[in-house]
Amino acid sequence: MLSMLSCVELDVIPTDKYTDETYWTSEANASALLNMAYKQMNSADWLFRDERLSDNLYNGYGGDAVKTIGNGQATSSTALFDDVWKSIYSGIKTAHTLLENIDRVPMDEGRKNRMKAEARFVRAFLFFQATNWYGDVPFFTEDIDEATAKTISPTTQSEIVAWIHKELEEIAEILPTKEEYDVTDRGRITAGAAMAMNARIALNFNEWEKVVQYTEKLINTDNYGKYELFPDYQKLFFKENEYNSEIILDIQYVPEKRTWGNISTYVPFSLPLVQYVLASPTQSLVDTYLMKDGSKWDESKGDYVDRDPRFDMTIVHHGSVIEDKEGNAITVNVDPNDPKNNTLDKIGRENGGHTGYFYRKYYDTNQEAWTTGTSWQCNINLITLRFADVLLMYAEAKNELGEMNSDIWDKTIKRLRQRAGFDNTSAAMDYPANGDLRQIIRDERRVELALEGTRIYDIRRWKIAETVLNEPVRGAKFKLNEGKLEYFTYRDRSFNKDRDYLWAIPRQQLVINPNLGQNPGY
Repeated sequence: MLSMLSCVELDVIPTDKYTDETYWTSEANASALLNMAYKQMNSADWLFRDERLSDNLYNGYGGDAVKTIGNGQATSSTALFDDVWKSIYSGIKTAHTLLENIDRVPMDEGRKNRMKAEARFVRAFLFFQATNWYGDVPFFTEDIDEATAKTISPTTQSEIVAWIHKELEEIAEILPTKEEYDVTDRGRITAGAAMAMNARIALNFNEWEKVVQYTEKLINTDNYGKYELFPDYQKLFFKENEYNSEIILDIQYVPEKRTWGNISTYVPFSLPLVQYVLASPTQSLVDTYLMKDGSKWDESKGDYVDRDPRFDMTIVHHGSVIEDKEGNAITVNVDPNDPKNNTLDKIGRENGGHTGYFYRKYYDTNQEAWTTGTSWQCNINLITLRFADVLLMYAEAKNELGEMNSDIWDKTIKRLRQRAGFDNTSAAMDYPANGDLRQIIRDERRVELALEGTRIYDIRRWKIAETVLNEPVRGAKFKLNEGKLEYFTYRDRSFNKDRDYLWAIPRQQLVINPNLGQNPGY
């Protein structure tokens, strides 16, 4: 990772090393810097952090910055705001350093142009992250000096987003498709990734025509790569199926070299070597899953029987059977009133299951998914863009434009439900003759992409964060006061609609550059 040596946070790369003429005589050195940019673009920490910020999870353990944000107590001094800011601009610095120096390297021109396009993608993605969280931010397309970093004024969000769209459109015409890459280059940014990311960014800002424009190029043509739904929803996330037909972009991990251990704080506490449960799925997420026949769940139907099959493929609940990494079956018991329950999974434990639910998604018992020994370090690639998301984006955009119909339903929502294993009933499969179609599509998006880091972006762009993040958090239902069946409930979340749709400009950055200004309410 880059060394944070400079006193100016927009200029954090040690430039003497990476601008030295001797460094740019080797293609291997250029590739190493590009790989560094990839690492700075995204990580497991970002994905799990984003999910913890949403109403899909309750962040019940400890007092980290994500919990502070969720409680509505964040200030401009909250460490996460500064950490994310520095991480974003550090990655942008890396991309600029490569773009401004790679022409010195004696190498194949086609490969050089591809590497430039990859660096441009990283830069565009990071500028999206910056403007998504902070609004108007410093924007520049070539490296800046220290004096400029101390005085630069923010560029408006709309200008940055317009530039990102144009940039990704150009990149998509330069990058290879996934089929055109050599096997040794699998996982690199592709033309399809540029197109899908452009759609995701358009979705984030409710640019429906652009969403349709970009997604149709992936749905109706193979010009940017051939993508299909992988047939098995649960195994889509397993080690054995990396680089499958559905994956458009993922975070790459390598056995013993680059791994992630986040999953150990989201699975049942009773699994060996789990030390605590950081965050747990909420009852709100659980309630969103339909019945397998397509009808809505209600309390008369039993909590976990005959639900949308994706439910059990995503979430562990009371009575679930889950294998440890050695293949031993464990029946999860979260009942706080069961006198025979001596497990660590009891609901309400301070460092255990706060809601009575745990992750199943991403948990792969294949030994090849883990580092050697007893470590919880995992080397499964984490998916950030997949074809199911493209279908969901297309369905939502068409509906918002008033252009949704049974044909579009059949090639989007119906396809996802068929893959999931719904019953072949009218309620599950047919285009709804009545009901709130907008909410149906939103709920489908929530359950299909559950625990994949997208929900916080959705509730912010739909402007429902002020509702769902102010509601009490419910966990599973058990007999509590006077033997009454009640949901475990937590009331420590807060979201201010006049402030919290943007993060604070970090105080440390304002000390360096007062021209940045501060977002309202901080």
